[in-house]
Amino acid sequence: MEYNYSSPKLTARTIREGMYGAFASQAIEAGELVAVWGGRVVQWEEYKSLPVIEQMHSIQVEEGLYLVTPGMGDTADLINHSCSPNCGLRGQIALVALRDIPAGEEVTFDYAMCDGSPYDEFDCDCGSIHCRGRVTGQDWRLPELWARYAGYFSPYLQRRIDQIRGS
Repeated sequence: MEYNYSSPKLTARTIREGMYGAFASQAIEAGELVAVWGGRVVQWEEYKSLPVIEQMHSIQVEEGLYLVTPGMGDTADLINHSCSPNCGLRGQIALVALRDIPAGEEVTFDYAMCDGSPYDEFDCDCGSIHCRGRVTGQDWRLPELWARYAGYFSPYLQRRIDQIRGS
């Protein structure tokens, strides 16, 4: 059963042993839909008891709610983090290209666009000039990211940002 939509322009590739990524097999235009994640929505208490593989393939979609794709779904589940991403969120579960993505480039997004709790924190080695060194559930609070990703945060995080700004 497929839970996600992946653009036919995506292909899965091994990055290094045990790590995979989604890559553009054809050029993707800015604004183009790249993926839509599906699955089931669980509350934090249930999320914590899920198998690690399911936790790894999840996205926070609202305060205390997480969308979980059971097991390894498809190429959409292989889209990795980058502190200099080429994709961003449209709504809670859709991923669109922030810029033109040439064939052969890895498709990425910044988890700060959706993570607002400490459920998926890790040391980052994305290698970008913007690399934060560590990805945390508090990264969405960084004003430089508000400017860089304006319009591409999950709606619940955008509400938090607006509240901090006094908007």
